[in-house]
Amino acid sequence: MSSYKKNAFSYATIVAMGGFVFGIDAALISGTVNFISEEFSLTDLELGTVVGAPAYGVLLALLFVGYACNAYGRKKALQISAALYVISALGSAFATSYWTLVAARFLGGLAFSSISMASMYIGEIAPPKWRGKLVSMIQINIVVGLSAAYFLNYLILNLAGSQAAWVVALGIDENTWRWMLGSEVLFAIIWFIFLFFIPRSPAWLVFKGRIEEAKNALRKVIPEAEVPEQIVEMQRSLEKSDSDRSTIAQLKKIFSKPMRVTMIIAMTIAIAQQATGINAILFYAPTVFEQLGMGTDAAFAQAIWIGVVSVVFTILGLLLVDKIGRRPMIIGGMLWIIISLGICFYGFKTASYTITKDAIHEMTEIDDSGRLSGLVGIEYGSDIEFKKALIETLGEDDARTYSSLLLQKAVDINAMLILIGILSFIAAFQFSVGPVMWVLFSEIFTISIRGIAIPFFTLVTSVTSSLVQTFFPWQLATMGISATLMFYAVAVAIGLVILFIYLKETKNMTIEEVQLALASK
Repeated sequence: MSSYKKNAFSYATIVAMGGFVFGIDAALISGTVNFISEEFSLTDLELGTVVGAPAYGVLLALLFVGYACNAYGRKKALQISAALYVISALGSAFATSYWTLVAARFLGGLAFSSISMASMYIGEIAPPKWRGKLVSMIQINIVVGLSAAYFLNYLILNLAGSQAAWVVALGIDENTWRWMLGSEVLFAIIWFIFLFFIPRSPAWLVFKGRIEEAKNALRKVIPEAEVPEQIVEMQRSLEKSDSDRSTIAQLKKIFSKPMRVTMIIAMTIAIAQQATGINAILFYAPTVFEQLGMGTDAAFAQAIWIGVVSVVFTILGLLLVDKIGRRPMIIGGMLWIIISLGICFYGFKTASYTITKDAIHEMTEIDDSGRLSGLVGIEYGSDIEFKKALIETLGEDDARTYSSLLLQKAVDINAMLILIGILSFIAAFQFSVGPVMWVLFSEIFTISIRGIAIPFFTLVTSVTSSLVQTFFPWQLATMGISATLMFYAVAVAIGLVILFIYLKETKNMTIEEVQLALASK
């Protein structure tokens, strides 16, 4: 492998490590849901706020990240994000109240904008024929981070129950959720250090008029003979843009008539990617598996399978994105997602919930389990009906505390069908719209506006994500799991229709060629 190719892959790998830290940060919370709900006596919306707090943080960050990327450069902006991850993880681990935990996680959300910056940076250093693969490395790192988070949660949970002397000495048994959230610190520090070894973005240097520096940066990632042509293309792209480079002017250009098709594509996929409900499944994985009647330990173990499937299908998508193309992967993947959600909907819709006398006698963990005798023999047709009956019988606090155990004893459900549906959904997302959205973002915007455009549409997807994360516990409590999944399927179907009409293939094209293709459509 030539030196410039090694450099391109090395720099992309370092920047894509931000995806790993993001995945760790995003999924660690899934293992703490029950612990923090009990410790801080949270309502469904308060729990959703804790889980969704980073999504609100990124909303604020994305208002400024475009300016920061243009003013200070992609490299410095990424370094700031890495530092914020470290501070957030420490703050979350030592949170003393509900509000301090929300604040610490909100701070971490400011760093979530690193995903959009990473796709921007990699798209600018990657040759066209490698761009799909290199940008997709972000998604691979995200899912590896998710897998690592599920494994860390499972490991810490088992350590907490071991009662080993060193475990007790470190307080893991009493502060399980704090150790889960704090485990991110080491990975964030490592990424922060590695970011000092990447060069500045050549596109940003051209944007700033620092042509010689841009040439030097390009020589590290492409052959010497191609550098002049690449510089000319970047300059031509800038010359065709408006002379006004203010944030407002660039936003106006995004919504101008020549950019209409690009805007429709970007807006639709930004909303549809998160409207799949992916973060509801990833961030509440043990909670979702508890709906199948699994105990807490089994739910944590099954969550690891989500990570494994994510890694396998993201790698598969990475290998095929430049062969199959962006359009077939997105259209086919969204159809696959709809089918998978439909399977889950059917499985949950046909479930029933009944408490038996024997089950009551077995539930010694519940104080005065005889309170449940009034529910014996009554068949409930949905999880929402069953949970309402439990709240009326046990009270809201006890119903929440023993929900997993009661579901495990009462549910009659085709758990294998739903498990297949969930894993199929994860596979479809990680193979298609998960990584390919970032590939599209890295190549459908001109150099002159990408510093604003990519963060703006990441803001759109983050708004959608924050709504999904915040309202998922409420949806479970009021709509039930089956109706919630059907809601996601309908949202994806709407996005599929729009993208089927407007999305055009962009593989192996330069950014200039992509613009011409979209404009001609």
